[in-house]
Amino acid sequence: MQKTNVLSWKTSMWTSIWHPLASIKTIVCLLQSAQLTFGSKMLLANLDQAADELEKQEMQVQGGVAAPEVYAKLLAIYLLQYDLCNAKFLWRRIPATIKAQNSEIGNIWAVGKAMWLRDAPGIYSALNSTQWSDDVAPIMAALVDKVREMCLGLVSQAYTSVTLDTLSKLLGVSPSEAATIALSNSWTVEDKLAYPIKPKPQQKQLTSTEQQLQILTNFVSFLEN
Repeated sequence: MQKTNVLSWKTSMWTSIWHPLASIKTIVCLLQSAQLTFGSKMLLANLDQAADELEKQEMQVQGGVAAPEVYAKLLAIYLLQYDLCNAKFLWRRIPATIKAQNSEIGNIWAVGKAMWLRDAPGIYSALNSTQWSDDVAPIMAALVDKVREMCLGLVSQAYTSVTLDTLSKLLGVSPSEAATIALSNSWTVEDKLAYPIKPKPQQKQLTSTEQQLQILTNFVSFLEN
């Protein structure tokens, strides 16, 4: 899913608004688009809070059946959080009538099934096969970025080199785009091969007992030397 450059979008928006021939309808549409973009950023910045609110809406709704938008957005958020267990439980409890009348919910779960199978090409295929509604589009766009980031991390840990064809399938892009992404991450690209940079090992957070043992070990080592 392509992203629009924020600066060029803003410039285009204000140019269109202040153009002497701009219609009221055009101005309203552009302002609504700006509001949607701001709302999407707020949602992505507070996923846990958004999930909590949607869960409350699902539980507190009269009749026990929430609006389709609630199910769709909550399911998408679970996927973005990689909370596949909750996503699966949610899918199972969504009423069959809601699923039948709202194909987007099934399309979101198609992404979830591919994630369960750890099928990167399948994930991208499911993500790109649907024109997502405004409610879930920013979430699914963020999911594309997250899956790519995770795949890059796994490749950098598991491979000393990888073909651009293989990398492109793992990233859901063309080989040339895969090369660009690799270079942007400071990898080396030569002869249709990408050479990842090994990630720096993260230092384990020690518990208080482990910290004391580590201090004691360092102290003994100091005495012996």
